Amino acid sequence: MTSPDASPVEPQDAVGAATLDRLAAAPRYNRWMFARLRPWVGDSVLEIGSGIGNLSTFLLDRRRVVLTDTEPAYLERLRTRFGGQANVEVTRLYLPTVDGALAARRFDTVICLNVLEHVADDRSSLAAMARLLAPGGRLVLLVPALAWLYGSLDVALGHHRRYTRRGLIERLRDAGLRMRHVEYFNLAGLPGWWLAGRVLRRRLIPAGSLRLYDALVPLFRLERLLPWRVGQSLIAIGEVAG
Repeated sequence: MTSPDASPVEPQDAVGAATLDRLAAAPRYNRWMFARLRPWVGDSVLEIGSGIGNLSTFLLDRRRVVLTDTEPAYLERLRTRFGGQANVEVTRLYLPTVDGALAARRFDTVICLNVLEHVADDRSSLAAMARLLAPGGRLVLLVPALAWLYGSLDVALGHHRRYTRRGLIERLRDAGLRMRHVEYFNLAGLPGWWLAGRVLRRRLIPAGSLRLYDALVPLFRLERLLPWRVGQSLIAIGEVAG
């Protein structure tokens, strides 16, 4: 436990930390994202790359929740925020390495949101996630989509890639998972990400733009009624046989 006089642990990635803090101030966006994922989330959940808990807060009604990250600063914040919850555990996980005791517990859901693009060896990491799942368990994955959107924001955030629909499906199948569902998410985010990352060469999402975007989320939720399918992100659900 940290002493009262100790300095707080600072995250190594300043841009990533600032982005998470700005997204924490976008509650409508966070609720919208989780609403799209909720039907696939079971009762025994491991979240990979929980960060500061922006999406973790929606998991607190589950029977068992394990929150993970690689950053000591984020793990400290997660323990401070959720340590009082009897059903929540916080632990370090650095993909593709998985502790044997953790893998032996087997979860019905592994959630990995905006994390896989940060991992150099995404194929081995997907295989590791599959090993954490019980028979019939599901991997709930959200990744950035569309290679042509890759720009300064992606570089600053440490993204190795943005995914195509076909490439993501191929990776999940190679990891031994069968596809249950795949869809694009966040059509409205496309022009803003392109402008900030490809034209203006920003390294951080502008706070004012994000506040405006969050206010308009009720309108953006109507994207599922549109006849075309494209978006800033891809949601994919992979399932273990059994």
